[in-house]
Amino acid sequence: MTSAPVAARRELASADDVRQILGALDPDKVLDIIALQPTIRDLEDVSTFLSGDADVFGAGNPLQSPAGDIVAILTADEEDEEGA
Repeated sequence: MTSAPVAARRELASADDVRQILGALDPDKVLDIIALQPTIRDLEDVSTFLSGDADVFGAGNPLQSPAGDIVAILTADEEDEEGA
């Protein structure tokens, strides 16, 4: 996770921020994520959530948008595989 200053974490994330925080992703997923206009903080929350630290946000509490929408984008392939 990055250690960006608080003010910078509230800025809208760029495609480079998405790749830096969430790792190498399919370009279409990066575009879908950027279309949601997430902040760097949103991306950091997604990274924390997907790393297995979901309890940080409160047991059973879903992430708020756009972070929750980003999780849905990133896990869509997993859901498709489970349904097959």
